Formats: sequence, C-alpha cells, structure tokens
Amino acid sequence: MSDKLKKLPHIFVTQPIAQSALDRLREIANVTLNKDSSKIIARVKLIAAVKKCDILFSFLHDKIDRAVLAANPKLRMLASMTITPDNIDVAEATKRDIPVTVVPPIVTEATADIHFGLMIAVARRMKEGAALVRAGKFPGSQSSHLAGSFVHGKTIGLVGGGGRIGRATARRALGFGMRLIYWSPRPKPEAERETGMKRVTLDQLLAESDFVSLHPPLNAETRHMISDREFGLMKPTAFIINTARGAIIDEKALMRALKKKKIAGAGLDVFEHEPIVPAALKVMKNVVATPHLGSGVMEVRDLMANIVVDNIQALIDGHVPPNCINPQVVKRS
Repeated sequence: MSDKLKKLPHIFVTQPIAQSALDRLREIANVTLNKDSSKIIARVKLIAAVKKCDILFSFLHDKIDRAVLAANPKLRMLASMTITPDNIDVAEATKRDIPVTVVPPIVTEATADIHFGLMIAVARRMKEGAALVRAGKFPGSQSSHLAGSFVHGKTIGLVGGGGRIGRATARRALGFGMRLIYWSPRPKPEAERETGMKRVTLDQLLAESDFVSLHPPLNAETRHMISDREFGLMKPTAFIINTARGAIIDEKALMRALKKKKIAGAGLDVFEHEPIVPAALKVMKNVVATPHLGSGVMEVRDLMANIVVDNIQALIDGHVPPNCINPQVVKRS
C-alpha cells in the first residue's frame, strides 16, 4: 500500500474537522476541505470530490454506496469518523480492495449527557419556556402555565440498558434518585451490580416507565421495535427518549401517539430518515429535537478526528490501520 501512495496523497474531507487533526493531515497529504459545517455534503459534490482524491475522509451521514465508490477506481482508502459504518457499503469497498476505517466507541459519556439533557428538557418544558422568553413573555415563577413533570424519583426504563451508553445514562439517573429497570435480550449482571437496575420484560418496562430510554443497536430485530402496540402500553404521562438510531422507533407511529396523547412527549436526537425530520415533529410543543448531537463535544470531536488521522497515517506508512474493519484488503493490496 505504501508503494501506491509514494506521492503525497490527495485527501478530501467532507466537513470541517478539528484544527489539530487538519494540521496533521496537511503534513502528510494534500488536503481539500469542504468548509461548510452547516449541512451534509451534497451527493453530486461528494461524487465529484471522490473522483479527484486518493483518500476520502467521511462523516457518519455521508452515504458511501456503490456509486460513490465506483466514481474513482483508484480510491485507496475510506477513512470514516463514524463508529458503526451504517451508511457505508463495506462489502463493495472490500470487493474493490478499499480499506475502510472507523473510530472506536468513545462517545459514551457525551451521548449520555445529551440523552439526559433531552429527558429534562422535554419533561420540564424547557423548549416552550425558552420560546416564551424570546417572545418577551414571562408568566411568572409560580404560574402553572408551563408546569411540567418531575424527573427526580421517577422510573426510567432502559431498553438495551446493559450497553455502554445505557449504563452511562443509568449512572446519571442514580443521581436523580430514579428507579431503574431495563430490558435486554440477555441478562446484564455487571450492569445490574453497577447500577442496581432490575431486568424486566419489554412490555413491563413500557407499562411502568415514566421515561422510556432507548439504547439498542439498530438491526433487523430492533428496527421499528417501538411502534403502535408499544406506544399503547406506555403511560399517557410517559416520555420516550432516543439518542440511539432513529429507525428503532416507527416514526409514523410516534407521531400518531403524540397527536392522540397516548404519551406525554419525546426527546429525540436521531430520526428514521436523517437528515429529514418530519414537519409534524418540528412543530409539536411536546417534542424536543436536536440534530444528532450525541458526540457533539469539542474534546470528543477533536479526539475522533485525530483517530481518523492515525488510521490514515498508518496506511500511508504501509501498516494495517488500527481501526480497519476489512484488514484483509490491506494485507493483499
């Protein structure tokens, strides 16, 4: 691989990255940077850029499918800043001898922070309160106009609560004196010992929880695992919080449940068809929605970008990158 990259490689970065990582990249490559951080790069622009680069530095929402990979038969590497390559056709990249690298799961605490923030924001109607202040209205500190729901002392049901982010959320819930229950396909004794959470059936969790907290990976079994039936089991005073993957919730069923007041509200950082957010969700007062900000902490983003640079540096130096998910490609190239 190092022979193929003897000349200074050309790297295209699909969105701005931490300056420390960009500086490192410029020492080892010619770098073209898409400077717009406000939106996902347009597909036509992405394909045009791929045609001219040796290495593509991509982000979670960049859809790297067969058409993108075919745009440049000489593409030498796909270095992604995602943890799970959901939007990458890894099989096609492997077929084309293109190494694909990711980053390790280092977003646990940052995602748990925003998860808990969404819980508080939707329960205490903070979005509505902020809108009133901006509109010059102030109903008074003891007015019932924006009376919300307690978080402290309530029951949180963690779906997939034995995982990294679920357990981090559980630790935060302990500080709020919450009762912790969880559902997972298999018992998680270590998580139970750490947090005191109790394993229950999914139906029991939905029926008892004041906050249904979603943490499972997205796969065939978990896609739309929360739909009309599940919303029907929840309390009308309960909230659902999702920072995992949008398609875990059947979004149309969620909108029906909110409109019919089957549940009290939702805190969402992820959506079924990102970056598209249904218009109905945008205007609902009992929905707090953020644009997939789970890892959106400067220190985390800095570390993530530098790990991608580490992967690129390793390949240029003729080594198998430490976070390569198809290392056999490097070994035979």
